[in-house]
Amino acid sequence: MTTLSDGAVVVGLMSGTSLDGVSAAVVHFHDNLDGRPQARLLAFAQRAYSVAERTRLEHAMRAASAQEYCRLNADMGDWLADAALAVLADAGVARADVSAIASHGQTLWHEAGHSTWQIGDATRIAERTGCAVISDFRSRDVAAGGQGAPLVSMADLLLFAHPTEWRALQNLGGIGNVTIVPPSSASGAERAVRAFDTGPGCVVIDSVTRLLRPELPYDVGGALAAAGRPLDAVVRTFMAHAFYDAPPPKSTGRELFTREYVDGFIVACREVGATDQDIVATATALTARTVAQQLHRFVAEPISQLLLSGGGANNPVLVERIREACADRSSTHTDVPFTRVPFTVDRFDEVFFDSEAKEAVAFALLGYLHLTGRPGNLPTATGARGPRILGVRSPA
Repeated sequence: MTTLSDGAVVVGLMSGTSLDGVSAAVVHFHDNLDGRPQARLLAFAQRAYSVAERTRLEHAMRAASAQEYCRLNADMGDWLADAALAVLADAGVARADVSAIASHGQTLWHEAGHSTWQIGDATRIAERTGCAVISDFRSRDVAAGGQGAPLVSMADLLLFAHPTEWRALQNLGGIGNVTIVPPSSASGAERAVRAFDTGPGCVVIDSVTRLLRPELPYDVGGALAAAGRPLDAVVRTFMAHAFYDAPPPKSTGRELFTREYVDGFIVACREVGATDQDIVATATALTARTVAQQLHRFVAEPISQLLLSGGGANNPVLVERIREACADRSSTHTDVPFTRVPFTVDRFDEVFFDSEAKEAVAFALLGYLHLTGRPGNLPTATGARGPRILGVRSPA
């Protein structure tokens, strides 16, 4: 393992399936005396996608030409570089002091167990910033027989575990994923961590909102959902998908929650007389109930707290619906009885920092682990054959 005696400053770049933009975090890492990484967030910023940029990405996820893919990969590299340069300026950190930029890129396609594709030319980022870039984090795990997701689990274990209690960390980005982590004081903690995708995070909520209200990037403050009523029959229908019955490890993405899926969701709601507000409320209920169902069905560990992060954690209606669903067995539509003690549902930023920065910090950690020659995946989370150093390095 390579050691960085003074620690390392790493910029983490993350753009998820919600297609809202790029999150960028500047993080200082160092190892404590027992070799466990410690992180200090120096700055966080977001670069929102323009309507035209989002439209290009959405089109590429359905069908595009080789020319369009080629140009989009290069342009995405520039957008990522813009985000990195902006957050470094906010942090007051010189490029020469950056050990690496860790770029997740933008997922165009993720086929669990077979292949995964993130765009955003790393060499473009390196040229624009003058910094080394580590990218393509998911491919090695997939090549090793893993799902390639979730990868934030390593950060959940190393940075966000509770000292003495089991904790579940639920990300509500485009896709929802949860990590179950033992107390940081537990021996053999890496072998006890489990993680999997729970279904939609914000992807369905955001997609129906943009189709129904093109002037809105998402349901701001949950206002539309608050004004509507969730349609239980529609939620039940869309929870009947085989993904929810599959045991972990498992992952999903835009290959399931396609434009056709969203169109079908809206049609199903309209058939029972739903208003626009009812449709957004139903999409919100779908996320909440799938989160609760997957926890109650597949998590036996005695978690005492569920921490919500990602953009969805800033939607007060979604947060409240998750609290209600986790407390109400009937809302989760599963015959599996509750066997665990009750747990609290809290927002990540009530315990740590801005929840929207969490994934960018997680990929900065993966960059730091790459630099120090340590694995970034957890086989108990992804199903890979073993631990692997993740990412490909493009020199400065």
